[in-house]
Amino acid sequence: MLRPYELPMDTIAAISTPIGSGGIGVVRISGPTALELAARVFRPDPSSLPSHTARHGALVRPDSGDELDDAVLTVFRAPKSYTGEDVVEISCHGGIVTVRAALQAVLDAGARLAEPGEFTQRAFLNGKLDLAQAEAVNDLIRARTDDARKVALRQLDGALSATVSSIRSRILGVIAAVEAAIDFPDDVAEPDPAWLRGEIATASESMDALRASFGAGRIYREGLRVVIVGRVNVGKSSLLNALLRHARAIVTPVPGTTRDLIEESLEIHGIPIVAIDTAGLRATDDPVEKIGVDLAHRSIESADVILLVIDASQGLHAEDTALLARLSGCHVILVLNKIDLATPSPLTGEGRGEGEVSIVRTSATTSQGIEELESSIAQIAGASEMGGDGVVVSNIRHGEALKSASESLCHALVTLDGDQPIDLLSGDLAAAHGLLGLITGETATEDLLDRIFGEFCIGK
Repeated sequence: MLRPYELPMDTIAAISTPIGSGGIGVVRISGPTALELAARVFRPDPSSLPSHTARHGALVRPDSGDELDDAVLTVFRAPKSYTGEDVVEISCHGGIVTVRAALQAVLDAGARLAEPGEFTQRAFLNGKLDLAQAEAVNDLIRARTDDARKVALRQLDGALSATVSSIRSRILGVIAAVEAAIDFPDDVAEPDPAWLRGEIATASESMDALRASFGAGRIYREGLRVVIVGRVNVGKSSLLNALLRHARAIVTPVPGTTRDLIEESLEIHGIPIVAIDTAGLRATDDPVEKIGVDLAHRSIESADVILLVIDASQGLHAEDTALLARLSGCHVILVLNKIDLATPSPLTGEGRGEGEVSIVRTSATTSQGIEELESSIAQIAGASEMGGDGVVVSNIRHGEALKSASESLCHALVTLDGDQPIDLLSGDLAAAHGLLGLITGETATEDLLDRIFGEFCIGK
Protein backbone atom coordinates (compact mmCIF):
# COMPACT_ATOMS: atom_id res chain seq x y z
CA MET A 1 0.00 0.00 0.00
CA LEU A 2 1.54 3.30 -1.06
CA ARG A 3 1.58 6.08 1.49
CA PRO A 4 0.16 9.54 0.79
CA TYR A 5 3.65 11.01 0.53
CA GLU A 6 5.85 11.69 -2.46
CA LEU A 7 7.93 8.59 -3.19
CA PRO A 8 11.66 9.22 -3.81
CA MET A 9 12.97 8.72 -7.33
CA ASP A 10 16.74 8.88 -6.75
CA THR A 11 19.16 6.15 -5.70
CA ILE A 12 20.87 6.26 -2.32
CA ALA A 13 23.84 4.47 -0.77
CA ALA A 14 25.47 4.19 2.65
CA ILE A 15 27.68 1.97 4.77
CA SER A 16 25.38 -0.39 6.68
CA THR A 17 27.94 -1.93 9.04
CA PRO A 18 29.71 -0.23 11.97
CA ILE A 19 32.74 1.85 11.08
CA GLY A 20 35.97 0.16 12.15
CA SER A 21 37.95 -3.01 11.52
CA GLY A 22 35.95 -6.17 10.87
CA GLY A 23 35.73 -9.24 8.72
CA ILE A 24 33.10 -7.75 6.40
CA GLY A 25 31.81 -4.29 5.59
CA VAL A 26 28.56 -3.76 3.69
CA VAL A 27 27.61 -0.89 1.40
CA ARG A 28 23.89 -0.79 0.63
CA ILE A 29 22.39 0.78 -2.51
CA SER A 30 18.65 1.34 -2.99
CA GLY A 31 16.67 3.01 -5.74
CA PRO A 32 15.56 2.73 -9.35
CA THR A 33 19.12 2.76 -10.74
CA ALA A 34 20.71 0.54 -8.08
CA LEU A 35 21.58 -2.25 -10.54
CA GLU A 36 22.84 0.20 -13.15
CA LEU A 37 25.16 1.83 -10.62
CA ALA A 38 26.31 -1.55 -9.35
CA ALA A 39 27.32 -2.50 -12.88
CA ARG A 40 29.66 0.51 -12.94
CA VAL A 41 31.57 -0.56 -9.81
CA PHE A 42 31.50 -4.36 -9.98
CA ARG A 43 32.90 -7.00 -12.34
CA PRO A 44 31.46 -9.18 -13.78
CA ASP A 45 28.35 -7.18 -14.67
CA PRO A 46 25.63 -8.01 -12.10
CA SER A 47 22.72 -6.25 -13.81
CA SER A 48 21.17 -9.48 -15.12
CA LEU A 49 21.34 -11.37 -11.83
CA PRO A 50 18.01 -12.75 -10.53
CA SER A 51 16.68 -11.43 -7.25
CA HIS A 52 18.12 -12.81 -4.01
CA THR A 53 21.31 -14.11 -5.61
CA ALA A 54 24.93 -13.31 -4.89
CA ARG A 55 27.98 -13.06 -7.11
CA HIS A 56 31.68 -13.01 -6.28
CA GLY A 57 33.81 -10.54 -8.19
CA ALA A 58 35.89 -7.39 -8.11
CA LEU A 59 34.94 -4.00 -6.76
CA VAL A 60 36.34 -1.31 -9.08
CA ARG A 61 36.47 2.46 -9.46
CA PRO A 62 33.78 3.59 -11.93
CA ASP A 63 36.03 6.04 -13.79
CA SER A 64 39.28 4.09 -14.19
CA GLY A 65 38.26 0.48 -13.58
CA ASP A 66 41.05 0.11 -11.00
CA GLU A 67 40.33 -2.74 -8.61
CA LEU A 68 39.52 -1.73 -5.04
CA ASP A 69 38.76 -5.06 -3.39
CA ASP A 70 37.62 -8.64 -3.74
CA ALA A 71 33.87 -8.56 -2.94
CA VAL A 72 30.50 -10.30 -2.99
CA LEU A 73 27.48 -8.53 -4.46
CA THR A 74 23.88 -9.50 -3.55
CA VAL A 75 20.81 -8.42 -5.51
CA PHE A 76 17.30 -7.89 -4.12
CA ARG A 77 14.89 -6.81 -6.86
CA ALA A 78 11.78 -4.73 -6.21
CA PRO A 79 9.36 -5.22 -4.63
CA LYS A 80 10.88 -8.14 -2.68
CA SER A 81 13.50 -6.13 -0.84
CA TYR A 82 13.82 -4.32 2.46
CA THR A 83 12.95 -0.93 0.95
CA GLY A 84 10.56 -2.19 -1.73
CA GLU A 85 12.98 -0.83 -4.35
CA ASP A 86 15.84 -2.49 -6.21
CA VAL A 87 18.52 -3.05 -3.56
CA VAL A 88 22.15 -4.07 -4.01
CA GLU A 89 24.48 -4.91 -1.12
CA ILE A 90 28.24 -5.04 -1.65
CA SER A 91 30.14 -7.03 0.96
CA CYS A 92 33.83 -6.19 0.99
CA HIS A 93 36.63 -6.59 3.51
CA GLY A 94 35.80 -4.69 6.68
CA GLY A 95 38.73 -2.33 7.05
CA ILE A 96 37.64 1.29 7.38
CA VAL A 97 39.72 2.42 4.37
CA THR A 98 38.32 -0.33 2.13
CA VAL A 99 34.68 0.24 3.12
CA ARG A 100 34.94 3.99 2.64
CA ALA A 101 36.58 3.46 -0.75
CA ALA A 102 33.69 1.17 -1.72
CA LEU A 103 31.12 3.78 -0.69
CA GLN A 104 32.98 6.52 -2.55
CA ALA A 105 33.03 4.37 -5.71
CA VAL A 106 29.24 3.96 -5.51
CA LEU A 107 28.75 7.70 -4.93
CA ASP A 108 31.07 8.49 -7.87
CA ALA A 109 28.92 6.16 -9.99
CA GLY A 110 25.91 8.40 -9.34
CA ALA A 111 24.31 7.47 -6.03
CA ARG A 112 23.45 9.99 -3.32
CA LEU A 113 24.59 9.50 0.28
CA ALA A 114 21.60 8.33 2.30
CA GLU A 115 20.19 10.38 5.16
CA PRO A 116 19.84 8.81 8.62
CA GLY A 117 17.12 6.14 8.53
CA GLU A 118 16.37 6.74 4.85
CA PHE A 119 16.39 3.06 3.88
CA THR A 120 13.76 2.29 6.54
CA GLN A 121 11.84 5.44 5.61
CA ARG A 122 11.62 4.17 2.04
CA ALA A 123 10.43 0.81 3.36
CA PHE A 124 7.63 2.67 5.15
CA LEU A 125 6.74 4.81 2.15
CA ASN A 126 6.58 1.72 -0.05
CA GLY A 127 4.30 -0.11 2.38
CA LYS A 128 6.86 -2.70 3.49
CA LEU A 129 6.55 -1.61 7.12
CA ASP A 130 4.12 0.56 9.05
CA LEU A 131 5.49 3.31 11.29
CA ALA A 132 5.37 1.29 14.51
CA GLN A 133 7.32 -1.50 12.83
CA ALA A 134 9.81 0.99 11.40
CA GLU A 135 10.45 2.41 14.87
CA ALA A 136 10.94 -1.15 16.14
CA VAL A 137 13.84 -1.52 13.68
CA ASN A 138 15.65 1.28 15.50
CA ASP A 139 14.72 -0.19 18.88
CA LEU A 140 16.09 -3.57 17.81
CA ILE A 141 19.39 -2.02 16.77
CA ARG A 142 19.68 -0.12 20.05
CA ALA A 143 18.46 -2.92 22.37
CA ARG A 144 20.85 -3.33 25.31
CA THR A 145 19.47 -6.56 26.78
CA ASP A 146 17.98 -9.75 25.40
CA ASP A 147 14.57 -8.92 26.87
CA ALA A 148 14.68 -5.48 25.24
CA ARG A 149 15.44 -7.23 21.96
CA LYS A 150 12.38 -9.47 22.42
CA VAL A 151 10.13 -6.47 23.08
CA ALA A 152 11.37 -4.73 19.92
CA LEU A 153 11.05 -7.91 17.87
CA ARG A 154 7.41 -8.37 18.88
CA GLN A 155 6.69 -4.84 17.65
CA LEU A 156 8.61 -5.47 14.43
CA ASP A 157 6.55 -8.62 13.87
CA GLY A 158 3.45 -6.41 13.88
CA ALA A 159 1.82 -7.41 17.17
CA LEU A 160 1.26 -3.82 18.29
CA SER A 161 0.20 -2.69 14.82
CA ALA A 162 -2.39 -5.47 14.56
CA THR A 163 -3.91 -4.56 17.93
CA VAL A 164 -4.03 -0.85 17.10
CA SER A 165 -5.54 -1.56 13.67
CA SER A 166 -8.22 -3.72 15.28
CA ILE A 167 -9.19 -0.89 17.63
CA ARG A 168 -9.21 1.61 14.77
CA SER A 169 -11.48 -0.67 12.73
CA ARG A 170 -13.96 -0.87 15.60
CA ILE A 171 -13.99 2.91 15.99
CA LEU A 172 -14.34 3.37 12.23
CA GLY A 173 -17.40 1.09 12.28
CA VAL A 174 -19.00 3.33 14.90
CA ILE A 175 -18.08 6.47 12.92
CA ALA A 176 -19.65 4.99 9.78
CA ALA A 177 -22.90 4.16 11.61
CA VAL A 178 -23.11 7.60 13.20
CA GLU A 179 -22.33 9.55 10.02
CA ALA A 180 -24.71 7.47 7.92
CA ALA A 181 -27.52 8.36 10.31
CA ILE A 182 -26.49 12.03 10.18
CA ASP A 183 -26.17 12.19 6.38
CA PHE A 184 -29.25 10.10 5.55
CA PRO A 185 -31.70 10.64 8.41
CA ASP A 186 -34.70 9.56 6.34
CA ASP A 187 -33.15 6.27 5.25
CA VAL A 188 -30.82 5.25 8.09
CA ALA A 189 -31.95 4.98 11.70
CA GLU A 190 -29.74 6.24 14.51
CA PRO A 191 -27.60 3.47 15.99
CA ASP A 192 -28.87 1.86 19.19
CA PRO A 193 -27.29 3.76 22.13
CA ALA A 194 -26.54 0.47 23.91
CA TRP A 195 -24.61 -0.76 20.85
CA LEU A 196 -22.72 2.53 20.58
CA ARG A 197 -21.83 2.42 24.26
CA GLY A 198 -20.68 -1.18 24.00
CA GLU A 199 -18.48 -0.61 20.95
CA ILE A 200 -16.88 2.54 22.35
CA ALA A 201 -16.31 0.93 25.76
CA THR A 202 -14.72 -2.13 24.18
CA ALA A 203 -12.34 0.04 22.15
CA SER A 204 -11.52 2.06 25.26
CA GLU A 205 -10.81 -1.08 27.29
CA SER A 206 -8.47 -2.38 24.59
CA MET A 207 -6.55 0.90 24.63
CA ASP A 208 -6.35 0.84 28.43
CA ALA A 209 -4.83 -2.65 28.25
CA LEU A 210 -2.14 -1.34 25.90
CA ARG A 211 -1.50 1.70 28.08
CA ALA A 212 -1.08 -0.53 31.13
CA SER A 213 1.99 -2.11 29.52
CA PHE A 214 3.68 1.22 28.80
CA GLY A 215 5.39 1.76 32.15
CA ALA A 216 7.33 -1.50 32.01
CA GLY A 217 7.72 -1.36 28.23
CA ARG A 218 9.34 2.08 28.32
CA ILE A 219 11.94 0.77 30.75
CA TYR A 220 13.01 -1.95 28.31
CA ARG A 221 13.37 0.63 25.55
CA GLU A 222 15.01 3.50 27.44
CA GLY A 223 16.48 1.82 30.51
CA LEU A 224 15.61 2.17 34.21
CA ARG A 225 17.32 5.17 35.83
CA VAL A 226 18.65 4.05 39.20
CA VAL A 227 20.15 6.90 41.23
CA ILE A 228 22.37 6.14 44.23
CA VAL A 229 22.17 8.84 46.92
CA GLY A 230 23.16 9.28 50.53
CA ARG A 231 25.51 11.04 52.90
CA VAL A 232 29.28 11.08 52.33
CA ASN A 233 31.22 7.86 52.92
CA VAL A 234 28.22 5.56 53.25
CA GLY A 235 29.50 3.39 50.38
CA LYS A 236 27.64 4.73 47.33
CA SER A 237 30.57 4.35 44.94
CA SER A 238 31.40 0.91 46.37
CA LEU A 239 27.78 -0.09 45.78
CA LEU A 240 27.98 1.03 42.13
CA ASN A 241 31.17 -1.02 41.70
CA ALA A 242 29.46 -4.04 43.26
CA LEU A 243 26.50 -3.77 40.87
CA LEU A 244 28.86 -3.40 37.89
CA ARG A 245 31.03 -6.31 39.10
CA HIS A 246 34.12 -4.17 38.50
CA ALA A 247 35.75 -1.05 39.92
CA ARG A 248 34.41 1.94 38.01
CA ALA A 249 34.07 4.62 40.69
CA ILE A 250 37.02 5.78 42.80
CA VAL A 251 36.64 4.67 46.42
CA THR A 252 38.65 6.29 49.24
CA PRO A 253 38.06 6.94 52.94
CA VAL A 254 38.22 10.69 52.21
CA PRO A 255 34.72 12.27 52.48
CA GLY A 256 33.55 13.96 49.27
CA THR A 257 35.67 11.89 46.85
CA THR A 258 32.82 11.71 44.32
CA ARG A 259 32.08 15.22 43.08
CA ASP A 260 30.40 14.56 39.75
CA LEU A 261 27.73 12.18 38.47
CA ILE A 262 29.11 8.81 37.38
CA GLU A 263 26.72 7.14 34.92
CA GLU A 264 27.10 3.50 33.84
CA SER A 265 24.96 1.00 31.94
CA LEU A 266 24.34 -2.55 33.15
CA GLU A 267 21.75 -5.30 33.01
CA ILE A 268 19.70 -6.64 35.90
CA HIS A 269 17.37 -9.59 35.27
CA GLY A 270 17.16 -8.67 31.59
CA ILE A 271 16.36 -5.02 32.34
CA PRO A 272 18.63 -2.30 30.91
CA ILE A 273 19.78 -0.14 33.81
CA VAL A 274 21.35 3.31 33.88
CA ALA A 275 23.04 3.44 37.29
CA ILE A 276 24.08 6.90 38.53
CA ASP A 277 26.46 7.46 41.44
CA THR A 278 26.16 10.90 43.01
CA ALA A 279 28.13 13.15 45.31
CA GLY A 280 27.56 12.72 49.02
CA LEU A 281 24.74 14.94 50.27
CA ARG A 282 25.96 17.42 52.85
CA ALA A 283 26.32 21.14 53.39
CA THR A 284 29.67 22.32 52.03
CA ASP A 285 31.57 25.51 51.29
CA ASP A 286 33.68 23.83 48.59
CA PRO A 287 32.36 25.31 45.30
CA VAL A 288 33.23 22.19 43.27
CA GLU A 289 31.64 19.79 45.76
CA LYS A 290 28.59 22.07 45.97
CA ILE A 291 28.07 21.68 42.22
CA GLY A 292 28.20 17.90 42.67
CA VAL A 293 25.63 18.04 45.48
CA ASP A 294 23.32 20.20 43.33
CA LEU A 295 23.65 17.67 40.48
CA ALA A 296 22.77 14.88 42.89
CA HIS A 297 19.58 16.65 43.93
CA ARG A 298 18.61 17.23 40.29
CA SER A 299 19.29 13.62 39.34
CA ILE A 300 16.78 12.50 41.97
CA GLU A 301 14.02 14.26 40.02
CA SER A 302 14.62 12.11 36.92
CA ALA A 303 15.08 8.80 38.78
CA ASP A 304 12.87 5.76 38.32
CA VAL A 305 14.37 4.10 41.40
CA ILE A 306 16.37 5.72 44.20
CA LEU A 307 18.86 3.74 46.25
CA LEU A 308 19.16 5.63 49.54
CA VAL A 309 22.37 4.28 51.05
CA ILE A 310 22.83 4.33 54.82
CA ASP A 311 25.89 3.28 56.78
CA ALA A 312 24.49 0.43 58.89
CA SER A 313 27.47 0.67 61.23
CA GLN A 314 26.46 4.22 62.16
CA GLY A 315 22.68 3.92 62.09
CA LEU A 316 20.07 6.35 60.80
CA HIS A 317 21.07 10.04 60.92
CA ALA A 318 18.79 13.05 60.89
CA GLU A 319 19.93 13.82 57.32
CA ASP A 320 18.84 10.32 56.24
CA THR A 321 15.42 10.76 57.82
CA ALA A 322 14.96 14.17 56.18
CA LEU A 323 15.95 12.84 52.76
CA LEU A 324 13.66 9.83 53.12
CA ALA A 325 10.76 12.17 53.93
CA ARG A 326 11.58 14.27 50.88
CA LEU A 327 11.44 11.16 48.70
CA SER A 328 7.89 10.30 49.72
CA GLY A 329 5.97 8.94 46.75
CA CYS A 330 9.14 7.83 44.91
CA HIS A 331 10.31 4.27 44.42
CA VAL A 332 12.95 4.07 47.14
CA ILE A 333 15.12 1.17 48.22
CA LEU A 334 16.69 1.79 51.61
CA VAL A 335 20.13 0.17 51.34
CA LEU A 336 21.66 -0.61 54.72
CA ASN A 337 25.27 -0.89 53.63
CA LYS A 338 28.38 -2.00 55.57
CA ILE A 339 26.45 -4.68 57.44
CA ASP A 340 29.74 -6.55 57.83
CA LEU A 341 30.80 -3.75 60.18
CA ALA A 342 27.48 -3.27 61.94
CA THR A 343 26.21 -4.60 65.24
CA PRO A 344 22.49 -5.46 65.51
CA SER A 345 20.38 -2.33 65.40
CA PRO A 346 16.74 -1.34 64.90
CA LEU A 347 17.46 -1.22 61.14
CA THR A 348 17.98 -4.96 60.69
CA GLY A 349 14.74 -5.78 58.89
CA GLU A 350 14.59 -6.63 55.21
CA GLY A 351 11.95 -6.87 52.51
CA ARG A 352 9.16 -4.37 51.95
CA GLY A 353 8.95 -1.35 54.17
CA GLU A 354 6.03 1.05 54.42
CA GLY A 355 4.63 2.64 51.27
CA GLU A 356 7.04 2.60 48.35
CA VAL A 357 10.16 1.88 50.44
CA SER A 358 12.01 -1.45 50.39
CA ILE A 359 14.81 -2.34 52.80
CA VAL A 360 17.85 -4.34 51.69
CA ARG A 361 20.96 -5.10 53.75
CA THR A 362 24.26 -5.15 51.85
CA SER A 363 28.01 -5.13 52.14
CA ALA A 364 29.37 -3.57 48.96
CA THR A 365 32.90 -4.74 49.80
CA THR A 366 31.93 -8.42 50.24
CA SER A 367 28.98 -8.38 47.75
CA GLN A 368 26.65 -9.67 50.46
CA GLY A 369 23.05 -8.75 49.65
CA ILE A 370 23.80 -7.50 46.11
CA GLU A 371 21.64 -10.19 44.48
CA GLU A 372 18.77 -9.29 46.83
CA LEU A 373 19.21 -5.64 45.87
CA GLU A 374 19.08 -6.55 42.17
CA SER A 375 15.87 -8.52 42.75
CA SER A 376 14.30 -5.52 44.50
CA ILE A 377 15.23 -3.26 41.58
CA ALA A 378 13.79 -5.75 39.07
CA GLN A 379 10.59 -6.02 41.11
CA ILE A 380 10.05 -2.27 40.97
CA ALA A 381 10.76 -2.30 37.22
CA GLY A 382 7.99 -4.85 36.75
CA ALA A 383 10.15 -7.50 35.06
CA SER A 384 7.41 -10.10 35.45
CA GLU A 385 5.10 -8.01 33.26
CA MET A 386 7.31 -8.76 30.24
CA GLY A 387 6.64 -12.50 30.34
CA GLY A 388 4.74 -14.24 27.54
CA ASP A 389 4.04 -13.00 24.07
CA GLY A 390 1.65 -10.17 24.88
CA VAL A 391 1.67 -6.79 23.15
CA VAL A 392 3.87 -4.25 24.88
CA VAL A 393 3.94 -0.48 24.34
CA SER A 394 7.51 0.79 24.82
CA ASN A 395 7.58 4.05 22.85
CA ILE A 396 6.60 7.27 24.61
CA ARG A 397 5.09 8.57 21.36
CA HIS A 398 2.77 5.58 21.24
CA GLY A 399 1.89 5.98 24.91
CA GLU A 400 0.92 9.62 24.45
CA ALA A 401 -1.20 8.83 21.38
CA LEU A 402 -3.03 6.09 23.28
CA LYS A 403 -3.62 8.41 26.24
CA SER A 404 -5.11 11.15 24.05
CA ALA A 405 -7.22 8.67 22.07
CA SER A 406 -8.54 7.18 25.30
CA GLU A 407 -9.52 10.65 26.54
CA SER A 408 -11.44 11.27 23.30
CA LEU A 409 -13.39 8.04 23.72
CA CYS A 410 -14.15 8.86 27.35
CA HIS A 411 -15.53 12.21 26.22
CA ALA A 412 -17.64 10.41 23.61
CA LEU A 413 -19.11 8.17 26.34
CA VAL A 414 -19.96 11.25 28.44
CA THR A 415 -21.70 12.75 25.40
CA LEU A 416 -23.62 9.53 24.85
CA ASP A 417 -24.64 9.15 28.49
CA GLY A 418 -25.84 12.76 28.50
CA ASP A 419 -28.38 12.00 25.74
CA GLN A 420 -26.86 14.72 23.59
CA PRO A 421 -27.31 14.83 19.79
CA ILE A 422 -25.57 11.97 18.02
CA ASP A 423 -23.61 14.26 15.72
CA LEU A 424 -21.57 15.43 18.71
CA LEU A 425 -20.04 11.96 18.90
CA SER A 426 -18.48 12.19 15.49
CA GLY A 427 -15.71 14.64 16.41
CA ASP A 428 -14.47 12.67 19.42
CA LEU A 429 -14.56 9.39 17.52
CA ALA A 430 -12.69 10.89 14.56
CA ALA A 431 -10.08 12.33 16.93
CA ALA A 432 -9.48 8.94 18.55
CA HIS A 433 -9.28 7.26 15.15
CA GLY A 434 -6.73 9.80 13.91
CA LEU A 435 -4.60 9.61 17.06
CA LEU A 436 -4.31 5.84 16.75
CA GLY A 437 -3.31 6.35 13.11
CA LEU A 438 -0.27 8.28 14.35
CA ILE A 439 1.07 5.05 15.84
CA THR A 440 0.96 3.04 12.62
CA GLY A 441 1.59 6.03 10.35
CA GLU A 442 -1.70 6.40 8.49
CA THR A 443 -2.17 9.93 9.83
CA ALA A 444 1.49 10.85 10.39
CA THR A 445 2.74 14.15 8.98
CA GLU A 446 5.96 14.57 7.02
CA ASP A 447 7.46 16.55 9.92
CA LEU A 448 6.77 13.64 12.25
CA LEU A 449 8.36 11.19 9.81
CA ASP A 450 11.44 13.37 9.46
CA ARG A 451 11.82 13.53 13.23
CA ILE A 452 11.39 9.78 13.73
CA PHE A 453 13.70 8.64 10.95
CA GLY A 454 16.24 11.33 11.80
CA GLU A 455 16.94 9.38 15.02
CA PHE A 456 18.14 6.35 13.02
CA CYS A 457 21.75 5.65 12.13
CA ILE A 458 22.92 6.21 8.56
CA GLY A 459 22.75 2.95 6.63
CA LYS A 460 19.49 1.66 8.11
